Amino acid sequence: MNNKNWKDISYLKYGSLKQRKSYEILINTRILDILGDYTPILVGTIPIEIDIENSDLDIVCKVDDFNIFKKALEDNFKNYKEFRITHKENVLVCNFIVNNIEIEIYGSSDDVDKSNGYRHMLIEYRLLNLYGDNFKEEIINLKKQGLKTEPAFAKILNLEGNPYEQLLELEMYSDEKLYEIYNK
Repeated sequence: MNNKNWKDISYLKYGSLKQRKSYEILINTRILDILGDYTPILVGTIPIEIDIENSDLDIVCKVDDFNIFKKALEDNFKNYKEFRITHKENVLVCNFIVNNIEIEIYGSSDDVDKSNGYRHMLIEYRLLNLYGDNFKEEIINLKKQGLKTEPAFAKILNLEGNPYEQLLELEMYSDEKLYEIYNK
């Protein structure tokens, strides 16, 4: 179930319409090649098919030198619509639009496979596989009503506290324990 190779985006070629469009964007813009030194991984709702109409393409990157990273982003993507960069402490976020889909590149000093975005996607994927299509539809419906992804999962699973932190705590749970949480 979690043995999917998320670092190889070829799975997008055979997925939903949005996944196929995302694949074309990523290939045509060469974003992942351009960011290759930063070990980019596509994360978020599109890879796990719980995206809604305005879902963006989220890419996490490991950054050692934010000045070099920022320059690479500017040099390669500044001509795209709504290009902007925000940099706070050890996080740099770059946004722009390609073919009506927003791209959000998230750079931090964390290894990409330890980033919250990647970890959230893995546990969400695991939960979606464990709980099935009705659960998936519940998540999508809550997102369409305006909830962000992690709060939607937390609401359905009755997780209390910070939904982003609560989801990460589920990583260590066995499938049996996760099944109990949803089927109380």
